[in-house]
Amino acid sequence: MSDDDAPPVAAAPVLIVDDEKNIRRTLRMVLESEGHVVHEAGSIAEAESVFLREPIDLVLLDVKLGDDNGLDLLRRLKARGDDFGRDAEIPVVMISGHATIEDAVAATRLGAFDFMEKPLDRNRVVVCARNALERRRMWREVHQLRRAVDARWELLGNTPIMHDLRRQIAKVAPTRSRILITGESGTGKELIARALHRNSSVSAGPFVKVNCAAIPPELIESELFGHERGAFTGAIAKKRGLFEVADGGTIFLDEIGDMTLPAQAKVLRVLQTGEFTRVGGEKSLRTDCRVVAATNRNLEQMVQTGEFREDLYFRLNVVPIRSPDLKERADDIPLLVEAFVRECCDENGFAYKPVDDVVNERLKTYDWPGNVRELRNVVERLVIMSDDVIQERDLPPYLGGPRPAGAGTRTTGPQQAIDLGRYANKTLREFREEVESEFIRIKLAEYQWNISRTAQALGIERTNLHKKLRALGIHRGEGGEGDA
Repeated sequence: MSDDDAPPVAAAPVLIVDDEKNIRRTLRMVLESEGHVVHEAGSIAEAESVFLREPIDLVLLDVKLGDDNGLDLLRRLKARGDDFGRDAEIPVVMISGHATIEDAVAATRLGAFDFMEKPLDRNRVVVCARNALERRRMWREVHQLRRAVDARWELLGNTPIMHDLRRQIAKVAPTRSRILITGESGTGKELIARALHRNSSVSAGPFVKVNCAAIPPELIESELFGHERGAFTGAIAKKRGLFEVADGGTIFLDEIGDMTLPAQAKVLRVLQTGEFTRVGGEKSLRTDCRVVAATNRNLEQMVQTGEFREDLYFRLNVVPIRSPDLKERADDIPLLVEAFVRECCDENGFAYKPVDDVVNERLKTYDWPGNVRELRNVVERLVIMSDDVIQERDLPPYLGGPRPAGAGTRTTGPQQAIDLGRYANKTLREFREEVESEFIRIKLAEYQWNISRTAQALGIERTNLHKKLRALGIHRGEGGEGDA
């Protein structure tokens, strides 16, 4: 590629480190003609001084600096980048008049972007600088995306219970100890797991989430440990398991209490030896990943009933961390609402919508059985359905908003009185079915037709509730709105 064909790059601060003034002057003229701001240094000490004063986006570094060796500065830049500048990912181009293969290999291993020999060719310098600065730009974009992702998974809250939670995470994250996160659904157990990974010694490795409740029992071993081609019907190719994918990082076993006993036995083996075998395979494989598990079930009780292996429980529960319910930190709700409003506005292309103080007070007094997840869903609804400001009238009725016209006198709680006179000519069975139907409708309205939460409130299984709805002729939407 010629000089004219090279992609344009915005002006950038460049540092030339060379003990020959003529080389520095020549490079300065070339780089300034490209619009860059050029700084010079004749030694490692002078270079360090520049790094402490100025932001640098590119370094041209001579291998021989009098009694100094430029590779020493390269090594220190890559190891301690934040001590010298604003970013550790500063591209370094090595230059030398007496280059050896050993020098080039050493520079490459240390992370040099390129290696140029003297006498320097002007076009080569221009193109190399442009390519290095383009790489720098891409590095910055990656860092910004990572920061955006980290912000999305940030643990928000200023209440004492959240300060204590962050303190626990800070103490245990740098270790390799296994952690069991407990707490109700929707409290943010995955946020805790990601915070543990982000602050761990394996943060550069993958974070692999496994929802044990979402994987059919007959497939969970294949998902966790992989399978060989032909291991079972449909296994047309070899597949890596999630423990293998998580090697060098963290595997997050969410809803571990829903894992089958055969799968528990294999997970126990991985925790004990680091070894596993793919389904249909004979070769023993190894993985070195940190294991973090989470559950909303009482594993101690499940151990007593034989539903969960005691030895696996003790292996996982090395460091227990509890994720608090939202009602335990109600004072964090305005902060969470603010974050969710901004997030939802950005996702939907809306201008930011401020939240009336009355709305926050209403939200703080609700029990939030669905915890932070439920709050996030409510905020999304408010953002979409409100005008320029989110006000009390935008709240759903069960949170203090206005009741829709024609809603009648049915209440959204179990406190509704029963008029026994209307049942005077009913049989006991008809009475029971009608009262049961009415009570289920009340609960459906209370939980906005969320079947899982309604079933939990009624103390029955989700599938049992579906059967009752069909038997009683209750159709979706009668008692309110929401997701089944």
